[in-house]
Amino acid sequence: MSQNMVEKLMESFDKLANCISVTSEVLARRSDVPKEVVERVNQYSDIVSKQRSLTGELREHLATSNWSEVTRHVRLINGLSAMIRDDAQDILSGAILEESSFKRSSLNS
Repeated sequence: MSQNMVEKLMESFDKLANCISVTSEVLARRSDVPKEVVERVNQYSDIVSKQRSLTGELREHLATSNWSEVTRHVRLINGLSAMIRDDAQDILSGAILEESSFKRSSLNS
C-alpha cells in the first residue's frame, strides 16, 4: 500500500461522509422513519471518524515500514466499512419489506 492509496482512501471517506450527511438530512425530514434508523445512520459518521483516525495511524506505519501494523490497520478499517455496509443493507431490507407489506395491505383494502 502506498501513500497515494492512503490519499484515495481518505477521499473515499470524504465521499462517504457526504453521503451519510445527505442521508441523515433526508431521513430527518421524513416523519415515517423510525428514530432508531436515524440514530443508526448518524452513528456512521462516528465510524468514519474512527476510520480517518486509523488511516492517519496507517500512514505513519507505512512510513516506518511497520507491516504488521499496516496489515492490522487495514483490517480494522475494512471491518468498520463492513459494519456500515451490513447495517445499511439491513436498514434497506427492512424498508423494502415494509414497503412491500404496505403495498399488499393497500391492495387488499
